[in-house]
Amino acid sequence: MDPTRRKSFHTFLDENKVPPYNFPSSTLAGAAMPQPARMSLSGLSLANSVPSTPGCTSPWILSPLHPATEKLSFNDGKHSPPRSSNPSIYYHCLATLHRLDGNVHSISISNGLVFTASDSGRVRAWSLRDCLDRGYIHIGRSKDKVTAVLGHGGTVVTAHIDRRVRIWSVTTDPDLEPDPDLARVRSKKIATLPPKSHVASFLPAFFGKSSKKSQHHKDLILCMAFYNAEGLLYTGSRDSTVKAWKISEQRSTDSFLAHEGQINAMLVNQDDGCLFTASSDGCVKIWRRVYGDGLHTLIMSLRFQPSPVNCLALCRSSNSCFLYSGSSDGYVNIWEKEAVSGRFNHAGFLQGHRFAVLCLAAAADRVVLSGSEDTTIRVWKREIGSAFHTCLAVMEGHRGPVRCMAASVEVEVEGIGLLVYSASLDRMVKVWRVKVPEKEEEEENKDEEDGDGEKEAEFEMNPVLSPSWVRRQKSRGY
Repeated sequence: MDPTRRKSFHTFLDENKVPPYNFPSSTLAGAAMPQPARMSLSGLSLANSVPSTPGCTSPWILSPLHPATEKLSFNDGKHSPPRSSNPSIYYHCLATLHRLDGNVHSISISNGLVFTASDSGRVRAWSLRDCLDRGYIHIGRSKDKVTAVLGHGGTVVTAHIDRRVRIWSVTTDPDLEPDPDLARVRSKKIATLPPKSHVASFLPAFFGKSSKKSQHHKDLILCMAFYNAEGLLYTGSRDSTVKAWKISEQRSTDSFLAHEGQINAMLVNQDDGCLFTASSDGCVKIWRRVYGDGLHTLIMSLRFQPSPVNCLALCRSSNSCFLYSGSSDGYVNIWEKEAVSGRFNHAGFLQGHRFAVLCLAAAADRVVLSGSEDTTIRVWKREIGSAFHTCLAVMEGHRGPVRCMAASVEVEVEGIGLLVYSASLDRMVKVWRVKVPEKEEEEENKDEEDGDGEKEAEFEMNPVLSPSWVRRQKSRGY
């Protein structure tokens, strides 16, 4: 180590004699790609952060931290070899939000507000753009501690340790504050699922097969997803089951055993209503609802590595759809949807994190962010017309594993502007502004791919390599 180099927080942790950690080996031999340079508009200082004492259940103390090393980010051999990338991203930390609420377990963005669920039993609301505290939803009792939060329009859904889901109507109060950006939120509980009075559970059998046993999850609810078109709420539990709830009727329409392990994440493709579930059994499953009876059927099971899958993200556009799954081995697997058959095929993986990937967030249609147990957030961008991804930046600032994250697109003119909210087991919520400029090279590639057929036919008859093509191939390392 360079003696003149200033010691960082991770360096001091590394000086403790901790048994070495066996990193997952790559399935590729000889693949290498330099770490992209990190550009920050403002230095990230940890001096003002308030460190917390991790509990015995925190993975932060279970995994040794080491000084930053040059890790690789690449896809598998199905696609073009990795190549070095120029600095093409600007980011800085706007704010660090801290309240004495304990660790934040879930983040959701809805209707210009950011909702955070923590150990305190409160769901706190923040202004999306100016990061101001807008109040909170007070749950009331400690036994109603929130395990997950999901926002949709003016409705917020919270999952609790009593294995129930509560639905809240959230509005702002302009009477107390004339500025709508500063108005405090007001909440009203409109439903509890399943209802505490299980009257429907004792109705005759011809009303359905619902019962008190089938209405409840047997264990904690860990994740939720919402299908806008049908008004369906999905809940995934530690008991390996998924339940579908019809919000307007306040009842469960289906319940099925989805995995062999606990369900860690789920999401819904709003285009076709397919439900994606990820589990500790190392599998991602795709479910389709059978219209008419409300039941769900398994249409595909995705598995590439046996490591537990912790998180999911979906990037979709008019002509492409990519599913991302983050695993405990530090990889982010990529699944590409075929346009004709609709099947998802494994299109590679992203490597860069040293420990487990705990959360993913998709922004626009080609940018994905991954948060890890190694305390960093990586920004990935997919190239136009391919499954090749480049790691644009590694954002550092948290002192604990990045547990959850949410991203919102600010502007898409001359690039992609993002607001990213990330929560860590250091009890901090950080707000990042990320700017991803569009590369001129991508526009050139797109123009060349969309060239007219006459030029392509002429090239096939007279295969003369253009200077620009040769330069581009050399820059990619061919």
